[in-house]
Amino acid sequence: MERRVVGAPGASSGPGPAGEALTARATVDEQGTVTGWSAGAERLLGYAPTQILGLPATSLLAEQPPADALPAFSDLPRWHGTLVLRHRDGRRLEVRVLAHHRTSYGGVRDWFLVSALTGTLPRPGDDALALHGFLDSPSCATSVHDTDLRYRAANQGSGRALGLSDDDLRGLRISEAVDDPAVGELERVMRQVLETGEPRYLENHTRAPGETREHAWSVDIYRLHGEDGRVLGVATTGHDVTEQYWARKRLQLIAEAGRRIGSTLDVTRTAQELADIAVPDLADFISVDLLASLDEGFSPALGAAEEYGRVPRLPAAGHALALRRIAHRSVNQGTPEAVVAPGEVDEYPDGSPPVRSLRSGRAVLFQVTEPAIADWVAEDPLRTARIRDYGFHSAMTVPLTARGTTLGVAVFARHRHPDPFEQDDLVLAEELAARAAVSIDNALRYTRERGTAVTLQRSLLPQSLPEQAGVEVASRYLPAGARAGVGGDWFDVIPLSGARVALVVGDVVGHGIHASATMGRLRTAVRTLADIDLPPDELLTHLDDLVARLATEAEAAERPGGTGERGRGRITGGAAADVTTGVVGATCLYGVYDPVSRRCTLARAGHPPPVVVGPDGTAALLDLPAGPPLGLGGLPFESLDTELPEGSLLALYTDGLLGSRDADGDGSRTDIDDGITRLCQALDTPAADSLDTLCDRVLGSVLPERPTDDVALLLVRPRALDPGRVATWDVAADPSAVAEARKKALGRLEAWGLNDAAFVTELVVSELVTNAIRHAEPPVRLRLIHDESLICEVSDGSSTAPHMRRARSFDEGGRGLLLVAQLTQRWGTRPTPTGKTIWTEQTLG
Repeated sequence: MERRVVGAPGASSGPGPAGEALTARATVDEQGTVTGWSAGAERLLGYAPTQILGLPATSLLAEQPPADALPAFSDLPRWHGTLVLRHRDGRRLEVRVLAHHRTSYGGVRDWFLVSALTGTLPRPGDDALALHGFLDSPSCATSVHDTDLRYRAANQGSGRALGLSDDDLRGLRISEAVDDPAVGELERVMRQVLETGEPRYLENHTRAPGETREHAWSVDIYRLHGEDGRVLGVATTGHDVTEQYWARKRLQLIAEAGRRIGSTLDVTRTAQELADIAVPDLADFISVDLLASLDEGFSPALGAAEEYGRVPRLPAAGHALALRRIAHRSVNQGTPEAVVAPGEVDEYPDGSPPVRSLRSGRAVLFQVTEPAIADWVAEDPLRTARIRDYGFHSAMTVPLTARGTTLGVAVFARHRHPDPFEQDDLVLAEELAARAAVSIDNALRYTRERGTAVTLQRSLLPQSLPEQAGVEVASRYLPAGARAGVGGDWFDVIPLSGARVALVVGDVVGHGIHASATMGRLRTAVRTLADIDLPPDELLTHLDDLVARLATEAEAAERPGGTGERGRGRITGGAAADVTTGVVGATCLYGVYDPVSRRCTLARAGHPPPVVVGPDGTAALLDLPAGPPLGLGGLPFESLDTELPEGSLLALYTDGLLGSRDADGDGSRTDIDDGITRLCQALDTPAADSLDTLCDRVLGSVLPERPTDDVALLLVRPRALDPGRVATWDVAADPSAVAEARKKALGRLEAWGLNDAAFVTELVVSELVTNAIRHAEPPVRLRLIHDESLICEVSDGSSTAPHMRRARSFDEGGRGLLLVAQLTQRWGTRPTPTGKTIWTEQTLG
């Protein structure tokens, strides 16, 4: 777009586009010494650079200007006016001077003086009267420049934007009139338009001298032509779009906050994300403080009162409020302005802005110089020094409120940015704080729930493993990372009768409190079923039925108004299933080891098979039949009976130990095989290591850097019971054999040096053998085991279990088992493949 103008000013006769000689330029340092002198200055006053450099600038004055025309220059960003200067030949010249107080490229403060040469000013009649209507537009800032890019005319809007009149501007280039880096780009574009004739559009940001606020301008640049087609110059038309610019910036900041704030469920990280968003686009310094009452597990103020039982209560009026610094940030490296370090608690008096915001629930905008603020700051010498040293001038305090609960306060402050905060800034700060508060509240809720789940899970896991003569054990449990949440993995070592020991590892699908609670129920059920000495396959069958019932109850609870049907079925929801993956309920591996026979019987329900390490150090998976996961119902479980030789090792674990799934999340078999290979390699040649050391080695070499699932590991080193501590006799099915059984038992106790136990043992043997001969079926067998306790076992061929009862006054029998129970520490019965075994334990020593 080109403009043809009648009577526009012609091009000046300067030395070309640069036009340096058309302007007198000089620089004067802070002490008033001339340090720079251009060819234009020599042309104006006649002094060569060698004649003037180093002299006081006052030597150029023909007369001293009035005192009221010379204010305190040190406080001014710019000065313009008329000075009477002396030419080298003695003439007096009235010269209009524009002086910029600037910092040069070398970091030195000085004054840059410019003046249009008299010969470059337009001649009378060359004033472009035809431009008056064009230039007088009140809605924009318009200026006309010649081919040297010097001002020829400017309207009032342009003068207001630059803080200079038309007379002050005429003959100067824009880079001489405004000391701002942004005008360099504007002049470059103006030259392009002058050369090509193509109009251009440009947005720039400048701050006029004396103004505290930066303005955004939308500038159209186009070339001017005379009626004869001759290029006369270039014109600029600018519109002040400051409000639109800042509105757009605020929207961009809000969008950025929505993308970045709340990326994790970590309170500190979320608060820091708010700080990173606010600095430097909104504030020069920000601090994020939470109520110190949230410290105890984040429990006092996590949500609505009806959900959490209570809401935070602020101290009564007149009392200080304790706030803990969670995050802060500054435009200065290291945040040196901060008075409180992250993690520290500071107390704020009742009248301070943070407390005012917290009590009122509203944001507060204030200037640091306000009397109430000054009085509060004066009470803290360190805060006073920081405000003075860094020049804080404006601040905002915004409460962090989410779901009706106030969690803390964010303080925004400015010291480098010259503009004070405005109402629009306060609205933006409230929006950012609201977004951050919701994310912080979510993080607090998650932290509380995860802490509860971890506490619950750890309380449900064994606090210590019982010492057993038949096995040496070591265990590790690692909860998953924060993203996955606490899971339902568990392990257990359960003492059984006959010096045997039960080994258990299980995994409930899912994460969170429900998984931990379900794990606790299953662990209790396993211990209960183990106490009645069920074989592993039968125990898993009962456990499978329990998981199915739990799933049915969960489904019924999820159906509105439904009670559900009891019975077995596929798990589709609730605590025992992960509805997002469709994986059924739970898995479990259960085994019983007998140190007398060195045999171990195991069965599994959808669980990874154990790894057995032989005495030679070779590790391999045990070929254990794979049963279905718990909860399917209707499918049998198979057990495996195997011998564990002396010096072998058994490793039981959950699938979290095999490593994370592949990147696509499909859990490919290759990843599982790789995990098993790493596990077997880590277990090779473990004989020289303690089990605790071996546990740490396995976890370090097998697990990925960040496990995505819980991990339970149980290492078992089986031991064989000394054959000399076991005595076994077959008993004839004849009442006369009872005496012989007592005699053999007492003889063995004497050989073991357990004469103190002879009386009770004689009574127990007599009662149990008599009952077996009288009420059961052969074969009858008596066995004594000298372990940490004295174990007496009588086996027979009948599956009918005895039960203890209270005999009536005239009953001839029914008192034997009652006496046995009173005299021994424990007693019980367990089924065997050919009948049953009744056992007792006596404490020794």
